[in-house]
Parts: sequence; structure tokens; C-alpha cells
Amino acid sequence: MTRILIRAALILAAVALASTAEAKGCLKGAAVGGVAGHMAGHGVMGAAAGCAIGRHQANKRDKAAQQGGPGNSAR
Repeated sequence: MTRILIRAALILAAVALASTAEAKGCLKGAAVGGVAGHMAGHGVMGAAAGCAIGRHQANKRDKAAQQGGPGNSAR
């Protein structure tokens, strides 16, 4: 029970410190990564990795949209 409360507090602190601009891609990635990580027994690590990957993909899409290159599609 204590571990759950510590994890919840850490997640709430991370959400409170994140701005909306930085959350783009992170929330969906964290949800998918958290589920996949939960299945493997590492939910928090999966959520963190999913957030990082989701944010990276969002940055790539934003950069491509600014340059007008391939991958410039409305999603």
C-alpha cells in the first residue's frame, strides 16, 4: 500500500510540474507504455519510457510540420 501511495505522489508531482506544451505526446505514450509495462511487471518504468517516446514522436511531427516536409499530415 505504501508503494502505491509513493508512486501516486510521484506521478502527481510530475504532472504538476509539467506544462501543457511538454505534455503533448506524453500522455498517450505514458498510457500505452504503462499498460505494456504493467503486463511485463514494470508499469511505472513502461509509463516513463512511453512518455519519453511519445514526446519524441510529437517533436518529430512538429519539426516536420514546420519544415513542410514528409509526414506533414493533419492528425
